[in-house]
Amino acid sequence: MSPLDQPGTRRRSRWIAAVALGLISSSLSTIVSQLSAARIGRDAAIDWMTVAAIPTRDWAIGAEPTWSAIFAGIAFHQWADFSWAVVFFGVLGRWTAGLRPRTMLLLGLPWALFSSGMEWFVLVPLFPFRQPLFTLQQPYWIGLLVHASSALMYPLFARLRWSRGNAPVADVRFANAWLGGALVVIASLGIIALFGSHGYEPPWMGHDRDADQTYIRHMTTHHAQGIELALMGSRRAQNSHLRKLAMPMVASQAGEVRIFENWWLSWFDTDMPDCSAGERAAMPGSLSPAEMRMVKLAPPDQFDSIFVEMMSRHHQGAVKMADQMWRSRGDPRLRVMAHAIRHEQKGEIALMQGTSGLAAVIAATRNMLGDTVN
Repeated sequence: MSPLDQPGTRRRSRWIAAVALGLISSSLSTIVSQLSAARIGRDAAIDWMTVAAIPTRDWAIGAEPTWSAIFAGIAFHQWADFSWAVVFFGVLGRWTAGLRPRTMLLLGLPWALFSSGMEWFVLVPLFPFRQPLFTLQQPYWIGLLVHASSALMYPLFARLRWSRGNAPVADVRFANAWLGGALVVIASLGIIALFGSHGYEPPWMGHDRDADQTYIRHMTTHHAQGIELALMGSRRAQNSHLRKLAMPMVASQAGEVRIFENWWLSWFDTDMPDCSAGERAAMPGSLSPAEMRMVKLAPPDQFDSIFVEMMSRHHQGAVKMADQMWRSRGDPRLRVMAHAIRHEQKGEIALMQGTSGLAAVIAATRNMLGDTVN
């Protein structure tokens, strides 16, 4: 056997191939997440800020995501996705490195289910990060989608493992076709995102236009009051944890309002009518002008308890509104976004109560799967 026929000269180390695959898969999932977030009602900048808060804690949290927080969130996400790829093909490479591309694809999706579950249920809220914000604010399916987009690139490992010119022809063809398909998907998402940023989202796809319009109008108005209330908390709360927690409340609701306004303009091509005084009064959890003044004028030693009571009531109202949309026949994007709003606002109620650790995991699981708060 000549030196060129030796296995070591024909195949790269599985660790080197795993590193290359990790860089590719993590970068692709970052791009896909950024381009597709607004299509399902997510503000990517705010999601990156929440991710950045996992390792950096309060440093990343603000009423508006900073560029440094966004970059930190992207970097941490890429490190995590990169690490999972290295574990799959490096640590477990004895069993996975020799698989064919189609088999890697079939195993990659269950791996995404496992890895996203480990992050959401264990690694972030418990050990080693002990950060309940991520799990209580973001439903599990968001992380699953991100991990799945990364795992879809795993078939490329079969090509990266071999030195140039030595890879099996069938694997090369499959990898090239798969990579070409991924690039087409990215280009398509980029075009859709570009049009969406200029008010041209894919058309409305609901079954009851009046119901969807009413929901958007009401939730936009409801969020506007929530933002006003959260801003008070971010400035006046005596408890530093509560003061910091109020900031992502401002950011998330402001981001959702921007998405609602963009969808309304794109879908209905008209200005969004204001809600009447009667509509505002009838909204679940909406605070009266007198109650808002009570919060604003609360003495410092009473502010925190009043704020938590009023914000919890306000959030519970938003949960009921979102729950109705989630169970309706509305536009699929509104329903998906409503499920995330439901989870987020239930989670923020738990965070205001100081929930953390295993209790946060249990609460987040119930919030994601359970019925509306009564």
